Amino acid sequence: MAHILALDQGTTSSRAIVFDRTGSVMASAQEEFRQIFPQPGWVEHDPLDIWRSQREVALAAVKGSRLSSRQIAAIGITNQRETTLIWDRATGRPVYNAIVWQDRRTAAFCDGLRQAGHEPLFRQKTGLVLDAYFSGTKIRWILDHVPTARARAERGELAFGTVDSWLLWKLTGVHATDPSNASRTLLYNIAEGRWDDELLGLVGVPRAVLPEVRSSSEVYGTTDLLEGTTPIAGIAGDQQAALFGQACASAGMAKNTYGTGCFMLMNTGSSPAASANNLLSTVAWQTGTGRAYALEGSIFVAGAVVQWLRDKLGIIADSSEVEELARSEPDNGGVYFVPAFVGLGAPHWDSYARGTITGLTRGSTAGHIARAALESIAYQSADVIEAMESDSGTRLQQLRVDGGATANNLLMQFQADLLGVPVVRPKVRETTALGAAYLAGLAVGYWESAEEIGGLWQIDRTFEPGMSADHAHSLRTRWNKALSRAKAWEEN
Repeated sequence: MAHILALDQGTTSSRAIVFDRTGSVMASAQEEFRQIFPQPGWVEHDPLDIWRSQREVALAAVKGSRLSSRQIAAIGITNQRETTLIWDRATGRPVYNAIVWQDRRTAAFCDGLRQAGHEPLFRQKTGLVLDAYFSGTKIRWILDHVPTARARAERGELAFGTVDSWLLWKLTGVHATDPSNASRTLLYNIAEGRWDDELLGLVGVPRAVLPEVRSSSEVYGTTDLLEGTTPIAGIAGDQQAALFGQACASAGMAKNTYGTGCFMLMNTGSSPAASANNLLSTVAWQTGTGRAYALEGSIFVAGAVVQWLRDKLGIIADSSEVEELARSEPDNGGVYFVPAFVGLGAPHWDSYARGTITGLTRGSTAGHIARAALESIAYQSADVIEAMESDSGTRLQQLRVDGGATANNLLMQFQADLLGVPVVRPKVRETTALGAAYLAGLAVGYWESAEEIGGLWQIDRTFEPGMSADHAHSLRTRWNKALSRAKAWEEN
């Protein structure tokens, strides 16, 4: 029986997972790789480390599955988004390290574009805010700082790619990407589905360096990585892949990934939704049935607040202990924790906010603080959902969840209570890799349709809301009061 291999290339590690026809995990492998910090605010990866680690885990996962190369029907790729690589088309050698999405070196250039009045244009065409987070300004930096790079790029000698393009090129020699990754560059017109010459001119990126944008689900080429000729047939950025893996195929369906931070995406259907609430509008995927769009909201600190309780306060020895400690109290005792350690993300976008614990009394306990920390994840998620509902004009019917923190039943129940809709945890939580596998499998006929894939999605547990709307509103009012204390802290 044939299977699908997913390559899941992340910020700190590369993974590979073999899935069967039911979407179940057959085997997996993972390897961390080196993080490079040349100076404060700069984050880089060695492109060859990315390639080597991803190649090795792919081979290890297939070996662990005890399948032959002929039993892998297709390979899908999902990747850390926005991370930027440029390499020589003739030799395949990178001209510089990969500049990682977290890197802030182009912030001043973004500020200049904003001060020149260009942000509305970028917002309208790309669905993004002008920020160093995205790939376009990173391309410019490499071309301006590596000797002869700009001239060589203009002659067509160099190739730019996000990590998906780099892996695809190493595997097949094809220089391409998909719309979900292209839409994270500040250079791609998401409504028209093309690289935008006006934006290329403003950022200073020559068209000759760009990859071809192809469907998220098609055969890009074949690779001999597994000693046969295996098609590479699916590509999507990690958060969009997770949306697809959660079978959120219809407008109004949403998923939230609970990791170090939270990434929430809502399917908005066949046209982009302009955000009036500081969310990003992005391409979710493109298949033979058309293009889907999503609204996205990023929360900077989610599971990381639990790590802080462990590493800085020492009130738990292991992250898994936080639920038991939080359950030692029946409620938060009036304590609210805003974990704005690095500012606030969507929908607030306040770089000057700082972490704040309010409502402390002499009766406050470690249990109250632990519960307030967990509740902060749900409050931040509710803020994003409210913005999404306003932007999309769609009322959320349920929230599908994935990521490590979804193992915390107290958090999941409180999230359902706060939102007033069911929170649904799937049996297979490797939804990012699963989405890439689904896209690849669709392209080669392994799965016939998105409807068939939707039928494979299985529920582990549904958390039904049990709190009155009045009580939830009262809690969120207090949360907003706590937020007001945390915002703009460094400006005062």
